[in-house]
Amino acid sequence: MPSSRLIILIVGLTLLLGLMLWLIDSLSRLYYTIAFTAPLLANLLLLLLIVLLGVLVAAFVYYLLVLPQLQKRQARRPQPKLPTAKADVAEKNLRAVRQQVAQIQDEVARQALINRSRTIEQNLSRRELRVVVFGTGSAGKTSIVNALIGRVVGQVGAPMGTTDVGATYHLKLKKLNREIWVTDTPGILEAGVAGTEREQRARQLATEADLLLFILDNDLRQSEYEPLRRLAEIGKRSLVVLNKTDLYPDPDRETILARLRDRLRDLVAAADIVAVAAQPQTVRLESGDWLQPEPEIMPLLKRMAAVLRAEGEDLVADNILLQSQRLGDEARTLIDTERRREADKIVERFQWIGAGVIAVTPLPVIDLLATAAVNAQMVVEIGQVYGCDINADRGKELALSLAKTLASLGIVKGAIDLISTALRLNVATFLVGKAIQGVSAAYLTRIAGKSFIEYFRHDQNWGDGGMTEVVQRQFQLNRRDEFVKAFIQEAIARVVRPLTENATAGEPLEVEPKDRR
Repeated sequence: MPSSRLIILIVGLTLLLGLMLWLIDSLSRLYYTIAFTAPLLANLLLLLLIVLLGVLVAAFVYYLLVLPQLQKRQARRPQPKLPTAKADVAEKNLRAVRQQVAQIQDEVARQALINRSRTIEQNLSRRELRVVVFGTGSAGKTSIVNALIGRVVGQVGAPMGTTDVGATYHLKLKKLNREIWVTDTPGILEAGVAGTEREQRARQLATEADLLLFILDNDLRQSEYEPLRRLAEIGKRSLVVLNKTDLYPDPDRETILARLRDRLRDLVAAADIVAVAAQPQTVRLESGDWLQPEPEIMPLLKRMAAVLRAEGEDLVADNILLQSQRLGDEARTLIDTERRREADKIVERFQWIGAGVIAVTPLPVIDLLATAAVNAQMVVEIGQVYGCDINADRGKELALSLAKTLASLGIVKGAIDLISTALRLNVATFLVGKAIQGVSAAYLTRIAGKSFIEYFRHDQNWGDGGMTEVVQRQFQLNRRDEFVKAFIQEAIARVVRPLTENATAGEPLEVEPKDRR
C-alpha cells in the first residue's frame, strides 16, 4: 500500500475511534435522558445513529481498501495489442511498399497506393474487428446480419442485387476488448455487368475481413466452393454458415452438414461449420393466427464469440499483414508494367536501328555480331530502366553471348525463313532479297531485347533454364501469325519503302527510329 494511503488510514482510524468513543458517550447520556420520558423515541434515535455510523465506516473502508483493488484490476486489464512479430513484419512491408511506390510514375496510381498504405498503418493500432458476411444473394446474408444485430438493418427477402455496396453495423459481444463491425456485402454469382461489378466489390471486402462468414442455404455448389477456396488459400479465416435450416427436416439438415464438413475438411474446421435459421418461416397456429418464430442464431453467435476471443488479435494481425503484402504485390506489378512499357520502347527503337545498320552494310548472311555495338547499347539502356548499372563492356559481352545463343539454336536461320516467307507474300519479288537482311536483323534484335527484359526483370537472372530457355520462349512468342503480320507491315513502312526510295535516288538508306503508336 502507498505511504500516503497508509497515513490516511492511520489518521482516519484514529479519528474514527475518537468519534466512536465520543458518540458512545454522547449517545449514552442522550439515551438515558430521553429514556425516562420517551423510551420508544430513544430507541429509534439510537438505531438511526448506529445506521449512520455503519454507513460512515463502510464508505471509509470502501475508499481505502476496495476502490484501490478495483483500480488495479482495471489497470491490469490487457489492452488490445497485436502480436509483436506479425506487427513488425507488417511495418517492414509498409516501409518497403513506400520505397516501391516512390518509383511509380503514374501520379494517380502512386497516390492511391500511398493512401492505402496509410490506412493499413492506421489499422495497426485500431481497436476493431471486421466481420464480413459473404455469399450468394439468395442465401440470406442480410437476414443473418439482422439476426446478429438484433434489429432490421436491411431489406430481407428482397430481390437479388439489392445490396450494391457493403453496409456496416456495430455488434456487441461480451468479454471482447475490440469493437466488432459486421459488413453485409453484395451477392456473388449474379447475372449481368452490374452483378459482376457487385461481386468484385464483395470479393474485395471479403479479402479485407478479419473474419469471414460464408453464407449458404443448401449444399455447397462448385461456383461457391471456388471463391471460398481462394479466400482460404490467402489465409482468410472463415466460418461457413448453413442458413434456412428451418426449411429442412432434421435428417436432411444433418446430411447437408455432413457433406459440407466432408467437402471442406481441408479448408474449414468442422467446428467452424454451423447451422442457423436467421429468419424462420412463419407458422400457422391451430387458432388460425400466424406466429413468427425467433431467429435461431445462437450457434453462430457462440462460435463467433469463441473464435474472436481466442484468436481476435491474431486475426487482426494476420489481416494487416496480408493487406500489406497484397499492397506490395500490387506496387511491384505497377512498377513492372511501367518498366516493361519503357523497355519495350527501347527494344522497338533499337530493332529498327539494327535493321538500318544491316541494310546499309549488307552481308552475305545475317550475323548479329555485326550489330553487337547497337545491341550492347540496347542492353545498357534496358538495364538502366530496371535500375541496373551496366557499362558498355558488360553490355557488349551480354549481346555477344545472346547472339551466339541465337545462332546455336538455329533461331537465326528460322528467323530468316520466317521473314523471307512473309515478305514474299507482301513485297514485290525484286525487293525481297534487299529487304530480308534488314528486316531479319530487326526481328532478331527484338527477340534479343525481349530476352534481356526478362533477364533484368528477374534481377539479372536467366532462371533455371538459362539463357537458352528464355530465348526459345521469346522466339515462340514472336512467331505467332498475328504478330508477324503486324511486324511485316511495319517493316515495309520502315525498311522496304525507304530502301526502294533511296535505291532509286542513289542515296544510302536511313531508317527513322521512332516509337510505334
